[in-house]
Amino acid sequence: MTIQSDSARPDWVRCLCRQAKAAFAAGVAAADPKQAVRTAFSVEEGRLWVRRADGSKRMADQLRVRLVAFGKAASSMAEAAAAIIPQSLITQPGIAVTNYENFRPIQGFETIAAGHPLPDANGVRAAQLILTAAENATADDLFLVLISGGGSALIPAPAPGLDLESKIKTTAALLACGADINQMNTVRKHLSSIKGGLLARSAAPAALHALILSDVLGDDLSAVASGPTVPDPTTFAQSRDILCQCGAWKDVPHTVQKRIEDGIVGRVAETPKPGDPAFENAEATLIGGNTVSLKAMEKAVCDQGYHLERRSNHLKGEARKEAQKWVLDMAKQSFSSSLAMSAGGETTVTLTGSGRGGRNQECALAFALAAEENHLPERWLFLSGGTDGRDGPTDAAGGIVDPWTVRDIRRAGIDPRAALENNDSYTALKAVDALLVTGATGTNVADLQIVLTIP
Repeated sequence: MTIQSDSARPDWVRCLCRQAKAAFAAGVAAADPKQAVRTAFSVEEGRLWVRRADGSKRMADQLRVRLVAFGKAASSMAEAAAAIIPQSLITQPGIAVTNYENFRPIQGFETIAAGHPLPDANGVRAAQLILTAAENATADDLFLVLISGGGSALIPAPAPGLDLESKIKTTAALLACGADINQMNTVRKHLSSIKGGLLARSAAPAALHALILSDVLGDDLSAVASGPTVPDPTTFAQSRDILCQCGAWKDVPHTVQKRIEDGIVGRVAETPKPGDPAFENAEATLIGGNTVSLKAMEKAVCDQGYHLERRSNHLKGEARKEAQKWVLDMAKQSFSSSLAMSAGGETTVTLTGSGRGGRNQECALAFALAAEENHLPERWLFLSGGTDGRDGPTDAAGGIVDPWTVRDIRRAGIDPRAALENNDSYTALKAVDALLVTGATGTNVADLQIVLTIP
């Protein structure tokens, strides 16, 4: 049973809903990968220049450009680069790897759709093609790498002694225990032949430049897509600590445990660290991230006349707990004027149930329940969404809830508290038309959240 309850809402609820969705869309638009790539290149008198991290320009004086792209924004980034770089400079077809939702053929590229968040065989094949392209690069080449969020899962290259199944089991164990993206990528780097700076090592002595659209908190380039082109500050020992601390060590395959233990004692080489010769001719430029999108969302609500309070630009932690904290803080507000509270980042979910959902849907449902329990003043609306348009293994980007959401879920015959405990936020929110559905956006810069209130 589905309750189409929006029509029963007061006009102010529908107004807040439109404003919140428009603000979220503005945040997603600010992460437009094509525009981000365009600003990173210039062509002057037939020569290609690439923007450096400090804003200066690097002349691509190599004779040839080898172009690869991977991540949820790979298709758009590849199209933008191919439209700017003179075709006379590009050697061989490029390689573009993205998730199934964002896949489309791209002229001049071998395009591959692969699994996310769990890797698959297509991703293994794609990773090998990228590694082969890197290994074939020479000092006459610029190896240009376009990286976006999701790249870590999309190009699995199992390290010697491992296979795809062992990486899938390890990723699933990390997801189930609520590991955050940085923890997951620390482990992934040490199970890979391409992550943690190893792609840069494979490309040497070619010049390498990576343009990176970040989906991680703080825009740590070594964490985006598990940092295949930059030095890796993490270690095998940290990988074991993470798996042990989150209770996943016992759930990962023996081959994974052995590789990590061999790495700790030096039987397996560490990932390349700062100062490694692999990075002598390698550079990276951040071209977009969550903070940029958060600011764009905030501007959109300020333009609507809201007073803005930023809750966090580094949001993390268990989704339902963060929602509860947010409600408790809001309960202290006077709501004497139109107020927008914003956050950007990425929460986590510890799976204990068998339902469907994602961190944004779980956060939205938990917010609505906490608001009811704490008698939050009625004139509010909360939106939590993933900028990639996909929240967990569902077709929704997140959730959008108001003071009537919990009531309507009960009227639909669903216990909202039981749904939350069963990690079944998708079913509960879908029943009352409270899902935020955008479709695949072609980008990924983590999550955006906003609360709108009026007096």
